[in-house]
Amino acid sequence: MTAQTVSPHKRRTHGIFTLSFAVIVVAVAAAAAFVSYVLWPTWPSRSTALDAPAIPITVAGELFDVPPAAIREVVQRHPGQQERIDLAFEWPSLEPPNTGDKLADKAVLDAANAAAAAAAPENKRLFVSVAGLGSELPPLDRLRTIYPRYAETKASAGPDGLAILPFRAGTPYDGQDLVYFGTYPEQFFALCTRAGRIVPGTCIHQRMLGAAEMTFRFPRDWFGDWRTIAGGFDRLLTQLHPH
Repeated sequence: MTAQTVSPHKRRTHGIFTLSFAVIVVAVAAAAAFVSYVLWPTWPSRSTALDAPAIPITVAGELFDVPPAAIREVVQRHPGQQERIDLAFEWPSLEPPNTGDKLADKAVLDAANAAAAAAAPENKRLFVSVAGLGSELPPLDRLRTIYPRYAETKASAGPDGLAILPFRAGTPYDGQDLVYFGTYPEQFFALCTRAGRIVPGTCIHQRMLGAAEMTFRFPRDWFGDWRTIAGGFDRLLTQLHPH
């Protein structure tokens, strides 16, 4: 049997190709790392102080002037563009909560906790979220086309001209009511849960500002003076969006 030998020239050529390939791989990896570093979203290392003046925040192309003390999530307390902001305000003053109140800093606040917190006599809160609409229909379109599909056919009378229309059992809105101004629903309407034995009912009112959707969450028992509620929402909108 004759041993097969490889010439030194072939070994050198193979080594050059291997080295060239390794250099290309390293260069591509370095370029990818640089692009990722440049494009990766960053935030300030420290959030804005709670007692600082209002900061400019852009959501869905709309500019808002937001007091830092009203921002519930620490990661959102910085100026610039954000996907959403979650806020809390005293009612009816519409001032940011006391900076020593830990409730305003909660990262997660579900409907039950919001209702319980807002309904407490010593701790009345209006919770507001601002985010892009996404793929959902605007609130008025939902009022005209979506809600009627799942609601009962007859509404009952509420305080000061309001109508209360329950949703049918087994629908996506089971256990909720559509509360609206009877003669002109577009003027004011809200989706409200019904009060339980422990947790009071809570309501959500939504409206559009350009491409940004504003969601107002408040206790259902505030509806005794819904006109004041609607006026308060208008005032808060002017505070946050004076432009």
